[in-house]
Amino acid sequence: MTMLKAPLNTSKPSPLRWFNRLYALVHLIAIFALVYRHCCNLITSPSFTTILLLVADLVLAFLWTTWQTFFMNPVHHQVFPQNLPRESEYPGLDVFVCTADPFKEPPIGVVNTVLSVLAYDYPPEKLSVYLSDDGGSQLTLFAFMEAAKFARHWLPYCRKYDIMDRSPEVYFGNDPSLLPETSDIQSKYEDMKTTIQYVMDQGSINIDQIKDARTIKALRKWTAGFTRQQHPTVIEVLLKGDEDKDVTGHCMPNLIYLAREKNKAIPHNFKAGALNALIRASTIMTNAPIFLTLDCDMFSNDPKTPSRALCHFMDSNSDPKLAFVQFPQRFHNLNQNDIYAGQHVAEIRNCTLGMDGLSGVFFMGTGGFFRRRALIEYPMKPYGLWNEQDKDGDTMALAHRVTSCSYEDNTKWGSEIGFRYGVLVEDIYTGYHLQCLGWSSVACTPTRAAFLGKVATTLNDALSQSNRWYMGMLQVGFSKFSPMTYGIRFLNPLQAMCYSHFYFRALWSFPVIIYAFLPQLALINSLPIFPKVSDPWFSLYAFLFLGSHAKDFLDHVLAGSVFKKWWNSRRMWLILGCSSYAFSILDWFLTSIGMSTCEFNVTSKVSDNELTKRYEKGIFEFGVESPLLLMVSTTTVVNLFAFLVGIKRVLTNGEKFEDMFVQLFIAGLGVIYSWPVYEGMVLRSDKGKMPSKTTLKSICLALVICFGFSSSF
Repeated sequence: MTMLKAPLNTSKPSPLRWFNRLYALVHLIAIFALVYRHCCNLITSPSFTTILLLVADLVLAFLWTTWQTFFMNPVHHQVFPQNLPRESEYPGLDVFVCTADPFKEPPIGVVNTVLSVLAYDYPPEKLSVYLSDDGGSQLTLFAFMEAAKFARHWLPYCRKYDIMDRSPEVYFGNDPSLLPETSDIQSKYEDMKTTIQYVMDQGSINIDQIKDARTIKALRKWTAGFTRQQHPTVIEVLLKGDEDKDVTGHCMPNLIYLAREKNKAIPHNFKAGALNALIRASTIMTNAPIFLTLDCDMFSNDPKTPSRALCHFMDSNSDPKLAFVQFPQRFHNLNQNDIYAGQHVAEIRNCTLGMDGLSGVFFMGTGGFFRRRALIEYPMKPYGLWNEQDKDGDTMALAHRVTSCSYEDNTKWGSEIGFRYGVLVEDIYTGYHLQCLGWSSVACTPTRAAFLGKVATTLNDALSQSNRWYMGMLQVGFSKFSPMTYGIRFLNPLQAMCYSHFYFRALWSFPVIIYAFLPQLALINSLPIFPKVSDPWFSLYAFLFLGSHAKDFLDHVLAGSVFKKWWNSRRMWLILGCSSYAFSILDWFLTSIGMSTCEFNVTSKVSDNELTKRYEKGIFEFGVESPLLLMVSTTTVVNLFAFLVGIKRVLTNGEKFEDMFVQLFIAGLGVIYSWPVYEGMVLRSDKGKMPSKTTLKSICLALVICFGFSSSF
């Protein structure tokens, strides 16, 4: 009798898909009815107001329709790492960790990320970790030389006691059980932190105080002419797998530092360019068939994560053109109610499950295990770093050459090979291109998060980050590679619509801004623009509003969220619509006509104790003057003024409540959503309050809008 081979993974369609399809059909019929009403109004009584309402609802209908494609065929995957073959049959694994600025991304945090993956439950002789330092900082290299010393103690400690939290900062911060070596290991970790923090506080390294010859030799590469924008390639092998041993005599994984060459005269791409340099260097040096990309603050939360990824790559029934396995982004520094909706609970769950049933989830920029050949479609000679043939140093010379800033000239790197350039969202753009070329992807969603990172803890940071993301999305959406024209030819049509939702999501700003200002201004001018309560058409508006909100709430609950988090996500929908999304459209337009160049900016990972305390209490952090915050505060003031005027007129002038109910409701909802903004403008005195200048400007601007547009109605 033939023995059946144990499966490595299984997939099961979600039983909710039929409910989702029925809901989408019923809601779509209601949307057609609403559009029909708008068209009738436009024919019988055309006006600027009628046109704007039609535009708003058409954009909402488009984005709602594309969002529903995520719910048409959601799939749940389950992996069985216990069924994997012996570790001797595991493929090699390279891990790429990227950092760019030691002052915005403190090295001790990056060290914890690297240590957490060095300590993977994976054959050490098959594991290599590369650190890309795009800031070319001597401080970062010094920090990782110290980390390499500590790793000799940390890795055997994790292996001996099967530690789950392999980021030392997390492990020691969770008050671990006192094991025989715990105090000694913690003391060594604190010594390493102190040493690294000392040089960070100094801002430079005094080489004369260092006694280790290897360290001195490495740090002397930072000559007088070495700057962040102008320097040669620096490659340092900090741990060499076949030579370096831990304190118990076991082999160590490879740990390699890389700062690619920079030249002021030659433009360079940021994260995607750094990743492509890593791909080339690692192909020369270790050439593992699988590699993992990680943001510098995204530490490993599960040492068995590579095994879970292999359950997809090594399964004989898996798609031979499986390009990458994506682990969803999760975060460890969220406050209780996730006030900025940074967790994206329902979005990440629905997008991963939904696109899994449509031939592939999108690449999220971190936490993706890639098949190397999916990104390199021409043969590169697989040099081994320490093969006998390379004793003369040819391998290192070649690694330096392929990471030079001119290496990509007149090549297909960034267009057809490696991570793609040309837009700010090179991550989702690269995954999209791979899928258009016939590659597939899959999401792996274990109960315990594979990686944990940090979210923005100030409103301005959250808005600025979204502004950058969606400006990059528009760059793709309105390019020749748009999913509506290019993608629809190569992808499952539903998958193309999934991509369309994100690439055009910034268009939310049109309905949000229209509904945040038009009904309010009409309310101030006593002009009803919606059906009164007794009108049969009112039921249609009520059905669409309640149906969409109820379904959205259900999606959050199924994703493990709670009411307060859902409420905060709705609030951020309004805030993003009138700020980040609108500015991303403006930035895209100005960039398209050559009047502006939007560059990649590193989000600061530096913590501030007072700011952190306010964030943990669920208090919005404003604190800085910003055009994004000015738009938010102006919108909230207009809604408050309109609501108060509307209530006053209903109570004192005898205006019919049912005629103005919808407009009062919209303005009132805007007021309720905006409470943290009012609090920051008027009721707070801490450093995180809304700046006084922003408050004054927003009030003046709101008054100009309210009274300046009175004549338009």
